[in-house]
Amino acid sequence: MPRRTKAEAEATREALLDAAEEVFYDNGVARTSLEQIARHAGMTRGAVYWHFKNKADLFHALLDRVRMPFEEMMDEVRDTTDVDSPLETLRLACLNGLTRIEQPKSRRIHAILLHRCEFFSDINPLEMQNRLVEECQAGMREQFRYAHELGLLKPHLSPDTASRLLQATLGGLIHDWLRNPERFSLQEEGREVVNTLFRLMRYEP
Repeated sequence: MPRRTKAEAEATREALLDAAEEVFYDNGVARTSLEQIARHAGMTRGAVYWHFKNKADLFHALLDRVRMPFEEMMDEVRDTTDVDSPLETLRLACLNGLTRIEQPKSRRIHAILLHRCEFFSDINPLEMQNRLVEECQAGMREQFRYAHELGLLKPHLSPDTASRLLQATLGGLIHDWLRNPERFSLQEEGREVVNTLFRLMRYEP
């Protein structure tokens, strides 16, 4: 059997992830076997084990496909705009994040994590969700503290409370939208809600 090239191996891995995304979305994570994923991809179960240790490893790889650490989103705003205000940088990063989630692949994977993933073997969806939320809140809190030092936040609004308000707003938007994505545009509705929240938090003497 000829040795596969690195490009061929990567293509196989991506095809398996595509198949897992579709089967997880249709059946849920706990009710999906690696055999089903392999068949859906037109491969053998051995191909799955060549690239992934188990279902949990595959599931984490699926999340990594769309996950963009909060600090990277902030850096992207800094690299592509002339904005120098921590509040404005944070606002734009949130809007960019909502736009990313509305993309089909990202939407399906977030829906799998939030609505189609049960506790199973090494997979703990609450732990994954909490880790993502804590990472985002830490980044938000840092920006709000900087804004507070610059006198940009309302006087009686603490950085901790501001980060909780923003996290709750984004989380509520995403959960509501994922239940019925056809009901409204996350990007359009999210822009209005996020912009309104930042206007309410910003100090304008």
